[in-house]
Amino acid sequence: MLGYVLRRLLGAIPTLAVIVVLAFLLTRLAPGGPFDEEQALPPEIKANLERAYGLDQPLPVQLGRYVAGLLRGDFGPSFKFKDFTVTELIATGLPVSLKLGLAAVLLAMLVGIPLGVLAAARHNSAVDHAVTGFAVLGIAVPVFVIAPLLALVFGIHLGWLPVAGWTPGTVRDMVLPVVTLALPVIAYIARLTRGSVLEVLRSPFVRAARARGIPGRRVLTRHVLPAALVPVVSYLGPATAAVLTGSLVVETIFGLPGLGRYLVQGALNRDYTLVMGMVIVFAALMIVLNLVVDVLYAWLDPRMRPGRRR
Repeated sequence: MLGYVLRRLLGAIPTLAVIVVLAFLLTRLAPGGPFDEEQALPPEIKANLERAYGLDQPLPVQLGRYVAGLLRGDFGPSFKFKDFTVTELIATGLPVSLKLGLAAVLLAMLVGIPLGVLAAARHNSAVDHAVTGFAVLGIAVPVFVIAPLLALVFGIHLGWLPVAGWTPGTVRDMVLPVVTLALPVIAYIARLTRGSVLEVLRSPFVRAARARGIPGRRVLTRHVLPAALVPVVSYLGPATAAVLTGSLVVETIFGLPGLGRYLVQGALNRDYTLVMGMVIVFAALMIVLNLVVDVLYAWLDPRMRPGRRR
């Protein structure tokens, strides 16, 4: 398994290289530049700024300098946050985004899987219909609608929770953003778990286990759930990456200093290096999370383990 993980990590290097080149070219091809203000700068000052940041060089030279900096762990200076480098901004925003994203995914698993199992165990009952309706609603309603509603109800009308701001170590500041991010994932996981459990319950090995007199709860926990969770685990990798990268809307609404907020500000300000840094971090997170999912997939389903003949 260790060899498989190392091969996957080595195989991710060309993928990251392609992402770096494409992101570099797309940011340079976008209209505008980092020094385009509402009031145009004098040509001499703009030329001096571009020379200072190396933007007057040909694109291949700029790309080579940027890649050389990446190999040293340097993401370059921010064009707009002049007192910070992109590395410092990533170090500030990454812990916030990771806390929000991982807490949201953990909450979604703790709520979504039991809801799906309960709905499948009581198939075609009122509970099943209620869980299915919640799943459809959670999938259909976007987070930019959920976030203001939660802030309005629990932050303004009831006054239970803060609607904006971030104080490190304060759990109350995380409640509304985490719930907002978790609700759609809960809906997907509940729906996936319900369908998968219903499918596994119809399998011959489950009927054989029941025929041997094994208690229903033990059949569910020992035989049904490991097989039924395989599709859920497959979904968790992209879902976690989507939560981390999609948190930019939630971070903007709740005023949180995460990576998503920096990405939005960098795109609006044409801050090339800041956008590049965020894209690279998000791509690396996607690759690592997909690798973790593959390892969990092999753990749940021995047939998928590397080197095993099928």
